[in-house]
Amino acid sequence: MNVAVIICAGGSSQRFVKDQKHNLESIKKKQFADVGGRPAFLRSVEFFADRDDVKQIILSIPAEDEEMFKITHGANLSFHGVKLCLGGAERFETVAKALELVKDDIDLVAVHDAVRCCLTEKWLDDAFKTAEKTGAAMLACPVVATLKRVENGQIMETVDRTGLYEAQTPQVFKKDLLKKAYANLGKLDKSKISDDSQLVEALGQKVSIVETDSSNIKITTKADIAIAETIIKSRLKSKPKGYVGPYGDAQW
Repeated sequence: MNVAVIICAGGSSQRFVKDQKHNLESIKKKQFADVGGRPAFLRSVEFFADRDDVKQIILSIPAEDEEMFKITHGANLSFHGVKLCLGGAERFETVAKALELVKDDIDLVAVHDAVRCCLTEKWLDDAFKTAEKTGAAMLACPVVATLKRVENGQIMETVDRTGLYEAQTPQVFKKDLLKKAYANLGKLDKSKISDDSQLVEALGQKVSIVETDSSNIKITTKADIAIAETIIKSRLKSKPKGYVGPYGDAQW
């Protein structure tokens, strides 16, 4: 099936930026931060760019960063055939805007966090195949931590983690299903929406999971960069042949 990928890099990165207040001159949003020599968003783009089934990549960025982004990363966008989209105030607004740019011949739409740059080919293969079969699939990791419900600084109970999974991305849906889910957005409490799966679930559609592990990390704080770099280095692979783009050699 033909797949379009929406990569969400439009967030304000408040927690990540707060970590850098001691060095105001070099502050970067997490999606633009270097991870092993290349921007996090670019690593995410590259997971999808070389796949034959991915026919379109749409990258959302903050509107205020558009000029800077085109100057510093325009060559990479052009090299990978990426379509740029300016994000909205909330994530669901960003995805809704990107959905309007999806081509007519697309069958599946994958929505991915730009700062999850430790994917594997197998996870992507399994997510696409499962979504093709069931209509909706997402990566998810079993919860292994002990969970406590807290009120006013005191533990009220220990939460049973049986059957609990941490939602990850990409989340992959048949195009018409995701568009229907977004058309239903006005009937929902937007303050409680945290991912695209919720919108699809609200239609009564079951969403299948593809089980992963905690190495599919989402960079949230600056400390997460070192973890992501270690994960990437642990996955040895051969250097590709030919030109790999302006940032490509930094990986090797």
